[in-house]
Amino acid sequence: MVVSIPVLPESTYDIIFAGGGTAACVAAGRLAQSAPQLQILILEAGPDTKDNLAHIQPARYVSHMSPNSKTVQVHLDKPTEALGSRQAGFVCGRCLGGGSSVNWAMYTRGSKSDYDAWRDEFHNTGWGFDDLLPLFKKTETFHPTAGLPTHGNDGPLGVSYGGTYFDIGKQFIELAGQIDKNRKADELFDSNDFSSTNVYCRWPKWIDGNTGKRSDVVHNYIYNQHHPNLRIATGASVKRVLLENGLATGVEFHWNDCSPFEDRQKLYTVKAVMMVVVSAGAFGSPAILERSGIGSKTVLENVGVEQIIDLDGVGVNYQDHNIVLTPYYADDDAETLDGIIQNEAREMSAASAEWTKTGQGRMATNGVDVAIKYRPTTEELEQWGLEWKMRWEEDFANKSDKPVMWVGQCSMLLGNLSIRLPTQKYFCIGGFTLYPVARGYVHISSGQNTEAPLDFKSGFFENISDIVPHMWVYKYYREFARRMPVFRGEPAVGHPRFPEGSEAAVVEHGEPFPLDAPTVKYSAEDDRAIEEHMRAEVGTSWHGLGTCSMKPKDQGGVVDSLLNVYGVSNLKVADMSICPGNIGGNTYSTALVIGEKAAEIILKELETKILSSASTDISD
Repeated sequence: MVVSIPVLPESTYDIIFAGGGTAACVAAGRLAQSAPQLQILILEAGPDTKDNLAHIQPARYVSHMSPNSKTVQVHLDKPTEALGSRQAGFVCGRCLGGGSSVNWAMYTRGSKSDYDAWRDEFHNTGWGFDDLLPLFKKTETFHPTAGLPTHGNDGPLGVSYGGTYFDIGKQFIELAGQIDKNRKADELFDSNDFSSTNVYCRWPKWIDGNTGKRSDVVHNYIYNQHHPNLRIATGASVKRVLLENGLATGVEFHWNDCSPFEDRQKLYTVKAVMMVVVSAGAFGSPAILERSGIGSKTVLENVGVEQIIDLDGVGVNYQDHNIVLTPYYADDDAETLDGIIQNEAREMSAASAEWTKTGQGRMATNGVDVAIKYRPTTEELEQWGLEWKMRWEEDFANKSDKPVMWVGQCSMLLGNLSIRLPTQKYFCIGGFTLYPVARGYVHISSGQNTEAPLDFKSGFFENISDIVPHMWVYKYYREFARRMPVFRGEPAVGHPRFPEGSEAAVVEHGEPFPLDAPTVKYSAEDDRAIEEHMRAEVGTSWHGLGTCSMKPKDQGGVVDSLLNVYGVSNLKVADMSICPGNIGGNTYSTALVIGEKAAEIILKELETKILSSASTDISD
């Protein structure tokens, strides 16, 4: 394996991956191992990540959210009234390993019915839950409990509870057992078995339980293997796929500011003998296809790209999970990650020393210790309104494995509020909706410039039913926060601006409320303030998907169930952009499985070609 190859242009490979994110690294690593005769190339726009502490120490994940980060890319949403006329930023990984190298390391898997819908509703043979479960298990070693039927025991990626269990998490689950009589609280319960909901439990993390390292793909599928047939070029932006007579023959790329090479305006080509696999994510993959002349005629004409393949589904069906985390002041003696997130020298030094010595401690966690996959009760639904009751009957009532939201606590301050609040200790409670109605699109604004901003619309909060669960979670779990022993107040800037004299008024500074204190009664004016606050604060969970959907072409599909782009030979897409519907969890687990499935599909096709060739030779 070679990274950042100086003598690369005009060369030829069997398989080229246009993008080096999660799915690409999994698929390329598996292919390189199983078929050493193949010559494989990965072109990744972002930097290398090998042994970089920002990528292997889990608690450093917030460092990638800095404004000058070169490891993530921020795409700006169109300003809409639904988000208070602001331009929200949507983040995706831009480094080798993609999101796996920079994400929050949250181990939240989807629901069984999600994948069965891929098979049944979208006609994707081989993509149902029973088909994919062996691949989910293949990726992981699940440390919390061995031998569980839906978890793996000897995969490359370690899953654990992390290197410490903060008091904030312990207080949250203890209060859950006292306050929420409609749900269970069990620290050792497994809510990630693809079917369970409504149990507060400790939340696993993509962190190796022995080493305390982030379980990313590039360190565990590629860097730790000897693959002389796999080459990787970082700092290489793919402009387009080369097409000749309906056949993908290679890609065109240029070096960017993550590359050591200075000829960044010059375009280079590399040829692919067998296939090109586009794997640049929900934002990057449709952009590459459109610059290649694959997409909607209207979109392509607007940016001066000649249409080669008419495929209206490219770039549409964007989906994500909208998240709101509400901050609270914590006691000065509370155990939090704030010191690490704020890059305090003494905190960083002590935590790094413990991590280096034992693989444990604060550097080996993400600060999210307890959570729940939340489904509302019948009584709660009555308060959510008629529209939500209709959504419930249509999407959730007969699918008991589908939660409406992920809700949990964070033992630190996260999000944009960090630049607006004083340096001290915090905790947050909140969550993200798992199946929002919102649909958006991602299209190119330039046919030539790979760095040009994308024409992007998220669709967040354009439907009121996407806001209702967030409003409920704010009110319901605010009562939890106020009763936690660590509670010391509510930062006004992180809460709704309630009307003067409201019973719901923010308690800027204070002591924990008694367990039997009366709950807040919210007026219609209070609800309007909460809605306005949600519109101003909602953000992305980094879970973009769906923009090259795997479904029939006449339903807006871009790829078939073998990941082939409609109308083109030797061209596949393999990343979260292929998801035809949303996933009830964080996207990492699914991205891994897409990579594993892509490797299986490609290997099977290669075996078929070899057998066919051998048969032809014999007959001759």
